[in-house]
Amino acid sequence: MDRLIGGLLRGGVILSSAVTLAGGVWRFLQAGSVMPHDRVFLGEPAGLRSVGGVLRGVAEGHSESLIQLGLLILIATPIARVAFSVYAFAVAGDRTYVIITLIVLAALAASLAGWQL
Repeated sequence: MDRLIGGLLRGGVILSSAVTLAGGVWRFLQAGSVMPHDRVFLGEPAGLRSVGGVLRGVAEGHSESLIQLGLLILIATPIARVAFSVYAFAVAGDRTYVIITLIVLAALAASLAGWQL
């Protein structure tokens, strides 16, 4: 079980790194000679603030969306680990840890949804 969880975490980080790097290279190729406007922080465009917006941006060919997708994969990696742990504890028949891990998973989901516990 530890090897599977370790592989899940490692795979998530590697996938996230590859997607983010690909987006960064793509961004550089698109606007490598353009000086960035970084004197004033403007935040992310509205299209990069939701999963749906990021996926639409990737489908439309926006490099910034691909970078953001890599970051979303990085955030999803430990959440997938917790979800997998629920399954592993259920298979092992350990109800106490299933309940505790479900509480942790609910807290993660609530924080991603913007709820404060």
